[in-house]
Amino acid sequence: MEFKEEHPGGHPDTAAGSKCCIIVTPLTRGRMATVCENVVTITTPGDCVDILVTDYGIAVNPLRQDLVECLDNAGIKHVSIEELKNKAYSLVGTPADLKWEDKVVAIVEARDGTILDVVRKIKPYTLD
Repeated sequence: MEFKEEHPGGHPDTAAGSKCCIIVTPLTRGRMATVCENVVTITTPGDCVDILVTDYGIAVNPLRQDLVECLDNAGIKHVSIEELKNKAYSLVGTPADLKWEDKVVAIVEARDGTILDVVRKIKPYTLD
């Protein structure tokens, strides 16, 4: 079996080691939702992300109630990640599920050797 090992760089390490990881991104890129139900490849586990800031709102990881309280006390409005996902889908539509082949084309590995994700080949799109 041939595959490529991918090391996503320092972001996952920085996120995991930080006291507060804040990601800033547009809610959509072109016609694709940045916040979605199913991601294609994991490079930074979601439990390492504390706050997501988008052009349509701020979401706080529910595991970080201390940050929810800080934002509330400061009068900073925030929404759930589900609300951001729904807003993204309302703007660009709900993405169709991808179909995958069994062939592994890449393994995403953290610096410590932990496997973050396995990437499989996408099946060619057909108009069935």
